[in-house]
Amino acid sequence: MDERIAAAWSVLPEYLGEHVLLSAAAMALGLTLSISLTIAAVRSPRIRWPVLLLASLVQTIPGLALLALFYPLLLALATLSERLVGQGFSALGFLPSLLALTLYSMLPVIRNGVTGILSLDPALIEAAQGVGMTPGQRLRRVELPLAAPMLMAGIRTAAVWVIGAATLSTPVGQTSLGNYIFSGLQVQNWVAVLFGCVAAAGLALVVDQLLALIEAGVATRSRARIAIGSLTLLAGIAAAAVSRNDVDAARYVIGAKSFSEQYILSALMVDRIAAEGGSAVRRTGLGSAIVFDALAAGDIDAYVDYSGTIWANVMRRTDVPARERMLREMTEWLAREHGILMLGTLGFENAYALAMRRDRAAELGIGSIADLAQHSSMLTIGADFEFFARPEWPALRDGYGLTFANRREFQSTFMYEAVTTHEVDVITAFSSDGRIAANDLVVLEDPQGAILPYDAIVLISAKHANDPVLRRAFEPLVGAIPVELMRAANYRVDRKDEPEPPVAAARWLGARMMAAPP
Repeated sequence: MDERIAAAWSVLPEYLGEHVLLSAAAMALGLTLSISLTIAAVRSPRIRWPVLLLASLVQTIPGLALLALFYPLLLALATLSERLVGQGFSALGFLPSLLALTLYSMLPVIRNGVTGILSLDPALIEAAQGVGMTPGQRLRRVELPLAAPMLMAGIRTAAVWVIGAATLSTPVGQTSLGNYIFSGLQVQNWVAVLFGCVAAAGLALVVDQLLALIEAGVATRSRARIAIGSLTLLAGIAAAAVSRNDVDAARYVIGAKSFSEQYILSALMVDRIAAEGGSAVRRTGLGSAIVFDALAAGDIDAYVDYSGTIWANVMRRTDVPARERMLREMTEWLAREHGILMLGTLGFENAYALAMRRDRAAELGIGSIADLAQHSSMLTIGADFEFFARPEWPALRDGYGLTFANRREFQSTFMYEAVTTHEVDVITAFSSDGRIAANDLVVLEDPQGAILPYDAIVLISAKHANDPVLRRAFEPLVGAIPVELMRAANYRVDRKDEPEPPVAAARWLGARMMAAPP
């Protein structure tokens, strides 16, 4: 068996178990709310229109955006709860995913339920009233049984939607089959991406067929079919509960953003904790804004961020000071505002840098961003999803007078593909990325210093700021990773002979650090 397939199989019980539990919980809560709202909508025309409108509006919000929006809302509620009753809750992972997927599950159930009941023959309703049935009896004995086929069709649709949308829960810290897809995209492990897609599709197909069996049992009044379908679903949920790998079993939680370098560094940090006798798990693929909030709230215990990101996005600073001053003020601010310990820099920068194909840059005579400005009106720039919303983009654009003909946004893997295949002329590369050399790109000089320093920094949450295990684990990393070594580690992620490229690259990086002279 191919090593990458074997590696995917090895984590399937954990990913599948978490995915099943999340989907089942969202469906259970969604059904409870949907059926209640369906009954209210059927009984009152005044309620019907707002209920259907709101359920429809939820579907217009992209799934990933809905999941991400719930995190800051829950974080604020957790903070308020902590202040009022002295007890908060985790706003990362399961809870935002549950609430978002619950909302996603409601439209097909409500719409099919309302349509099914309102479409019943009025003579049947009159007959039920004529024999003296109360509204509740009429609902239980006539309306719901007759509308059951259409209602079950809505439940089947909702289940398939929820299982598919649950793959998007990875960026808010919830383990799911989406972990295969998000991590695979970042490290170009297409086996993992395909594995995750097939697993999610297979799960949706199995659940749909079991619900179809229950639906057929309801239609034919076959208790055996209803029992077989229901018991099989419950058995699957129970098996998922047994197989899941509980994050709480580990002492520390290490966060990581959604690009290959972060996967490598988080794996290295877990290895370092293990070397000190501790245990840790990783929460990977987190959004850039979410990961810092999670650290500040104590939902994760440590991760690697970058000084420019903290300075511009978190501290909301727009000036570009000297590196030493930036790091000093940042250390003081993090400790004062959030109790976060900035342990130190790892020794390299992962800075934004404008890069071009070497042949294209030579053809146009471009060696710096100032040179680029003279040709930018004829060129197309490609960037990752967040660059154009960051404060340094207007500073860079206005400082050099950049006027690109077009600009496009990509997931970072495809951004590099775009520049090598001539889809774009220049990209916002990352200075420590091994793909710069692999794709024979040239990094343009920044003579004005418009781009902030982006030193890689180790951050530790307030509750573990004085933890001796984390200090012993991470202090050897400070200043120990030069940019050339990080680029080489990033480049190793593209190797196809490793079953888990980020973990293998982290171990290679750790070994090289140990072998380096003091």
